Amino acid sequence: MLSIDILNEFGADTKEGLARCLDDEEFYLDLIPEALERGRYEELKKLLDENNIPAAFEAAHALKGVLGNLALTPIYEPASEMTELLRAGKEMDYTELIDKVIAERDRLSEMIG
Repeated sequence: MLSIDILNEFGADTKEGLARCLDDEEFYLDLIPEALERGRYEELKKLLDENNIPAAFEAAHALKGVLGNLALTPIYEPASEMTELLRAGKEMDYTELIDKVIAERDRLSEMIG
């Protein structure tokens, strides 16, 4: 079951995430599963596989915002790095970054149960 302790163990900055949610722990915890919704990550991966840089940037930027607001640092950091590369229009192999984002997302999902 999702808890602040699990998020701390994961490496989230729960103090920051809670502060962004006006210290409403229930509200904060309710937002986490939505941020982990697999479809967001699969869509971003698909856009990267298609080399659709503008659309991938938009998807990555939106995901980065959610992850940052919830202070899910282990997912946020590689998502942020990817977003900035996409913002610059860099055409490259994003496999390593998207795989890291998805692996961290999956790790938290497994921790939650």
